Amino acid sequence: MLVPALLAVASLALAAAEDLKEATRLYQQGQTTQALEQVTAFLASKPRDPQGRFLQGVILTDQKKSEEAIKVFTGLTEDYPELPEPYNNLAVLYASLGQYDRAKTALELAIRTHPSYATAHENLGDIYAQLASRAYDKALQLDKSNTTAQTKLSMIKEIFGGKPTKVAAKPEPTKPEPAKPAVAALTEKPAPAALAPERATSNGDTGSILKTVQAWARAWSKKDASAYLAFYAADFETPNGESREEWEKQRTERIRSPKFIQVGILKPTVTMTAPDDATVAFRQTYRSNTLKSAGGKTLHMTRTGDKWLIKSEKAGG
Repeated sequence: MLVPALLAVASLALAAAEDLKEATRLYQQGQTTQALEQVTAFLASKPRDPQGRFLQGVILTDQKKSEEAIKVFTGLTEDYPELPEPYNNLAVLYASLGQYDRAKTALELAIRTHPSYATAHENLGDIYAQLASRAYDKALQLDKSNTTAQTKLSMIKEIFGGKPTKVAAKPEPTKPEPAKPAVAALTEKPAPAALAPERATSNGDTGSILKTVQAWARAWSKKDASAYLAFYAADFETPNGESREEWEKQRTERIRSPKFIQVGILKPTVTMTAPDDATVAFRQTYRSNTLKSAGGKTLHMTRTGDKWLIKSEKAGG
């Protein structure tokens, strides 16, 4: 009699895990409403799960439901005080509401739990700068002839360009260690000009493949949708089976919407699966004014004529 019950429990656990996986996939595709429904279904069976709750908070942040997101992240800090990320995300939310003192306290708690958490240290510096900006503003209100305060205020505004910008974070797929959000979006350096897809050598030179992948990332960083899409094969396998036209429309919108994009390719490895086919695995970092994330990615490359093009892509791993 116990065996069926144990099997049923295992079955429920597997279903719950699939709900979270699907919620993460939907969020990554920008379908926040559907993602929230999936993560809510997951939390119905695992209400204390930190990964699910973190994703829920991230989605609510993305939907600009700040009070609800604050409630979620506050609950995580109470139940899992050893995790620094919920404190950091609380700081992002408080900063977006202009509550810099509360943001400062949250970041100090994040650093106390994880002293080597570089993002929290950077964010805390940004918060100090915002507090200093307010103090200099007040000094100038009281004494408009204070040129020293005016100079310092101008320097801060030049560096930070105004108030902190809220950036939502995504959790990593296997543990409650998400990509970390930043409080302020710093002035970005212009990305190098995008290159055309690299010509491949007849023996499938891995160097040419890596140059193609880097050029693909540069086109994305430059927000050049046409150049970016040119790196995909005509028979590219769209992620959800949608038409090529629909996929290109979605990708173009997501590339053009942010104010800036930075894509990095870390530790790429090339595996030749055939003379005209290769798999490229790497860690991808993504940053824009609305999102910051990092995670594994795999590209299936195929040689078409004298160029290497992307046949399919998979996130995670």
